[in-house]
Amino acid sequence: MPAFLPRELGGCQPARFLAGGILQPASWAPLTAFAAALLAVWWLAGSRLSGLLLDRPNSRSLHEVPVPRTGGLGLHAGALLGITIIAPRLPTVLWIALAALMLVSFFDDVRGIPAPLRLLLHLAVCAWFATTALAGGNDFLVTAAAALAIAWMANLYNFMDGSDGLAGGMALSGFFFYGVAAWLAGNTEFALVNFSIAAAAAAFLVFNFHPARIFLGDAGSVPLGFLAAALGLLGWLQRDWTWWFPLLVFSPFIVDASVTLARRLLRRDRVWQAHRDHYYQRLVRLGWGHRGTALAEYALMFSCGALALAAMAMPAVMQAAALATVALAYLALIALIERSWRRRGANAEMGNRE
Repeated sequence: MPAFLPRELGGCQPARFLAGGILQPASWAPLTAFAAALLAVWWLAGSRLSGLLLDRPNSRSLHEVPVPRTGGLGLHAGALLGITIIAPRLPTVLWIALAALMLVSFFDDVRGIPAPLRLLLHLAVCAWFATTALAGGNDFLVTAAAALAIAWMANLYNFMDGSDGLAGGMALSGFFFYGVAAWLAGNTEFALVNFSIAAAAAAFLVFNFHPARIFLGDAGSVPLGFLAAALGLLGWLQRDWTWWFPLLVFSPFIVDASVTLARRLLRRDRVWQAHRDHYYQRLVRLGWGHRGTALAEYALMFSCGALALAAMAMPAVMQAAALATVALAYLALIALIERSWRRRGANAEMGNRE
């Protein structure tokens, strides 16, 4: 398996880096990412560009007033500035794929791209990245599965970006736990890369938590989903974590989007059309509101990340038990939301009869 990133930064192991690395420029990368993203998103929230790129309310959205959808540009600008300070030896294919997805998504924000063409472009970029990253020692089926998983993660992150503070919170939690896991594995540089993305997400949340002043837009959400999958894959290839770690860390998004897609496919809905059928959307509509839904999801995100870290230190049998417990917990949560949703429909029907 290829190793893209060094295990140390400037010859310092994590413990030594933590003790004496405050004077190293790289140690300031997450703070720089936060400050740069904060400034960029603040500027974008009131810029003329944001006035041209507004997310206008419709029958399938949860917001009631037009909101700029350029916040993702500021988030990624801050994150990339922080990563540049670290100067990591990330594979060139990662940067090219990220830039391509950001360009396609920005054009989609501005002009709109037909769903089939957009999906085809996403698949092409993700397949190229997976083929290059997994070159040598992996068969076609493994590479194809990785490409589909990365493309699905990029798209589902976009699907889940429909409530104030939700996608930014997942980025903050997910990449933070990536960073902690890489740090514990001795990969300081990779840890700082992830911490920088998490810090930029925290800055974005200052403006995106309810009531949101700015949204990610496709140019923000799609690349974030790609990074979640791509860095998850790189961390596994470098043996910073096991294969299931990224899945558990980002499971609040993966489970909601995947189960929702399965339900819509079974109902033969037009799955490429926007809708309000995700579980987080149902929570908002059930009366939890944007703020309550975000806080509940944050608790779930943090719990999954903390459990993922703890489980990696467990024997294989206990890891399997932990994953099975999480699966059962998700089934219970889904059943509870479905039950509440049916009651809401039944109550509405009774009200109409009266």
